[in-house]
Amino acid sequence: MSITPTPRVGIVVVAAGSGERLGAGAPKAFVGIDDHSILNHALRGVFRGPVAQVVVVAPAERAGDALTEALAVADRTDAAAPLPSGRRRDLVHVVAGAATRQGSVAAGLGALWAGIEVVLVHDAARALTPPEVFERVVAAVDETAAGVVPVLPVIDTLKRVAGSDVVEAVDRAPLAAAQTPQGFPRDVLDAAYRAAAGEFTDDTALVAAAGGRITTVPGHASAFKITTPADLERARSLVQDAGADAQPHPHTSLAGAPAAPRVGIGTDVHAFGGEGELWLAGLRWPGEPALSGHSDGDAVAHAIVDALLAAAGLGDIGTHFGVDRPEFAGAHASAFLRRTLGLLGEAGWRVGNVSVQVQAGRPRFAARRAEAERTLSDALGGAPVSVSATTTDGLGFTGRTEGVAAFAVALLIPA
Repeated sequence: MSITPTPRVGIVVVAAGSGERLGAGAPKAFVGIDDHSILNHALRGVFRGPVAQVVVVAPAERAGDALTEALAVADRTDAAAPLPSGRRRDLVHVVAGAATRQGSVAAGLGALWAGIEVVLVHDAARALTPPEVFERVVAAVDETAAGVVPVLPVIDTLKRVAGSDVVEAVDRAPLAAAQTPQGFPRDVLDAAYRAAAGEFTDDTALVAAAGGRITTVPGHASAFKITTPADLERARSLVQDAGADAQPHPHTSLAGAPAAPRVGIGTDVHAFGGEGELWLAGLRWPGEPALSGHSDGDAVAHAIVDALLAAAGLGDIGTHFGVDRPEFAGAHASAFLRRTLGLLGEAGWRVGNVSVQVQAGRPRFAARRAEAERTLSDALGGAPVSVSATTTDGLGFTGRTEGVAAFAVALLIPA
């Protein structure tokens, strides 16, 4: 097993904005452009650029989702263009953002490794920024030891106004529109943040206020910021016009051939002793003792979740549904399975089929097996699910009716 070397470049991806002006009812970075989120598209450009530690700054309540997105894109990039050693997923970190953009960037800077020499700060909202912009910024930081901002010339005629009246024309020749990623020597940016007094609109303004030199490189028309519904429609149109993906297909082998389906195994165990009624295989079992757990203790559903996540390389159930996710306290199978189905879709997978075996002295499954299979299949978008059960001949803790164990195997197919 190779160890991923510490890179000299760190990229802080700011994805903690609320997106109020976008009006999508969700944090901006998690709004979809196509089948994938703004953050997912932004990270594609990030991971295809210079090898770097990537710190995603996300809303605290969406940190788990941000990690899922980042790991999926990292794995997809490695499949198409593997690193000489190690894996891109080992370079990924997610931290919670703050109330302001400046506070969020500061949180991201605090998560960078000591060996990072060059720092890029990038807005996830500039989701279609191509990788060559990242490369240009890093090269310019190395050459100038200054702050670097990608820019585009201002092409519109500008007017200075007072109310509705035009006061004068503004010469656009010396003006430029700033984009991200903005790059800096690590020590310069850290010192500027320590000295910052007040809030600045971007990081080059903050560094300039601290006396730092700022230079420019050419930006890119695709690196526009998604702020309004019109911006989102523009991004969707560009992605659609480019085809399903302007980047390497998410599921290719190292040789470039389509990847094979993937199989995962999952298991879960819960003891009797919970409060309320028993929920198992997505069904309520009146009169049976409840299983103990953070959610409803449904060992069958949880084993299926683990198998699906394992097949996709997305971690395990604790990564996405652990005790630090209060929204899943007491949740039933449908919540777990539907969310898992969404994670798989975002990572470019669909469910082929699932097989799960239940080991339990109670309840008796024979009469409700078909009902359980339909319920679990519906939660997985209609994918076939088969359920078998055994009493283990009365052996072990399941035979003594102390709890329930479940073992699942899942097949995923590239979407």
